[in-house]
Amino acid sequence: MGDYWTMVTLLAVGFVAGLVTAISPCVLPVLPVIFAGASTGSRRRSVAIVVGLVTTFAVTALFGVLILSALGLPEDLLYNIGYALLLLLALSLLIDPLGALLERPFARLSVAPKVGVGTSSGLVLGAGLGLVFVPCAGLILGTITTVDARHRVGLTAIALTAAYALGIAIPLLIFALASQRLAASWSALRRHAQTVRHVAGAIIGVMAIVILTGALSGLQTDLPGYAQSIENTVPAGVGIQLQHLKGEQAPNTFAKCTTADHVSTLPDLGCAAGFTGITAWLNTPGDRPLPLAALHGKVVLVDFWTYSCINCRRSLPHVEAWYRAYRTAGLVVVGVHTPEFAFEHVVSNVQGAIGDLGVTYPVAVDDDYATWTAYNNNYWPAEYLIDQHGHVRHTSFGEGDYAATERDIRTLLMAGGAVNLPAATEVANRTPTEATTLESYLGYGRPDNANGYPVIANQVVDDAMTTYSWTQQDPANTVALTGNWAVHAEDA
Repeated sequence: MGDYWTMVTLLAVGFVAGLVTAISPCVLPVLPVIFAGASTGSRRRSVAIVVGLVTTFAVTALFGVLILSALGLPEDLLYNIGYALLLLLALSLLIDPLGALLERPFARLSVAPKVGVGTSSGLVLGAGLGLVFVPCAGLILGTITTVDARHRVGLTAIALTAAYALGIAIPLLIFALASQRLAASWSALRRHAQTVRHVAGAIIGVMAIVILTGALSGLQTDLPGYAQSIENTVPAGVGIQLQHLKGEQAPNTFAKCTTADHVSTLPDLGCAAGFTGITAWLNTPGDRPLPLAALHGKVVLVDFWTYSCINCRRSLPHVEAWYRAYRTAGLVVVGVHTPEFAFEHVVSNVQGAIGDLGVTYPVAVDDDYATWTAYNNNYWPAEYLIDQHGHVRHTSFGEGDYAATERDIRTLLMAGGAVNLPAATEVANRTPTEATTLESYLGYGRPDNANGYPVIANQVVDDAMTTYSWTQQDPANTVALTGNWAVHAEDA
């Protein structure tokens, strides 16, 4: 019965996450295209646009990597097809003879009277959008794309994808129908239908170029990300279910170190895993591998990210500022690029993105999720701070926590003998500022929260009913047990 309700809650969280994604800054480039497409046709066309978008988006997110790798096709092929469809439809609206030419096969099949304004062209327009639509990398979407990338697709993943896609569809459908109704009620538009088609084509063409070039990424990252709040409210059982779905373990489960703990003021989370199964190295001398063992004596910040992730893009200015400020004092930053989407597996795309984003520190391309798995990582972005002897001393998942991460960077550098460190960096933190409790689980399987404190302050006895008492003041974001409790790996 518990598994049933966990599954129901999982699908409900997926649906709500889709709703939040559909009203987040990530959809800004999509909205003008939906508006232009919906304003040139009927209600059925508006519905067709949204159906095409969510269908191709869901199928691509869940099966894109699997299909392309099985067929041996380039992993950015679907993205390029979507971009080409948008441009083709834009040209069909702008150039009447081309629209008439493209209309002929549809007319023979009696599918739609006009390619530019019919239901079938609405499906094609939506399909093109779905193939290039990359929303915020939240917990649910991260799970879906991780499942695809690791070839673990099953019924639960399909159900979760459907719930997420339905959540995205509802706000976009409301927007599309409102756009169509507005256009239909405006008599001036009805009198100048051909001009409306041309304007719509221009809008679709311009936004296709905007999507391709990422010209709105600055605005997307400047506006707050609402999807992060979903992750902070996911029930523990659902979080564990998502973790199992991805085939991952809990984070912070590092092997115990055999070397001495030389920085006693920071928690010792265990020995860091190395960089394993890396597809390619970028920004290293000759693009040669950079083993973790070669960084002994350095403070190392391992940053898991992916270039289309809006949350990662908001955190990048902080990571880049730390690298610039502290590299001469002994800090090394390694960005582990673990892709969410098929087109992010293409090394040349990653190389182009790091150039556009101004990333100058070493980047390890982790296409096969080997290093992701070695760290038992679950999130984009995720930070793992490693001391000079290879001990993990700080972790941070998602946006925010920048001040704590920089504080611990400075602590480790000074412990290693660095002097005269520059002043702390000043990069605006665009993470929502309302108070939240860090992700915490009442079970010994995930004993530490993002600050490194034990979630349960008491010394617990595993898998046995025990009487606990609380007699001291413990740090914030921790829990102390009092009374009779049995603490298991995933529950208490």
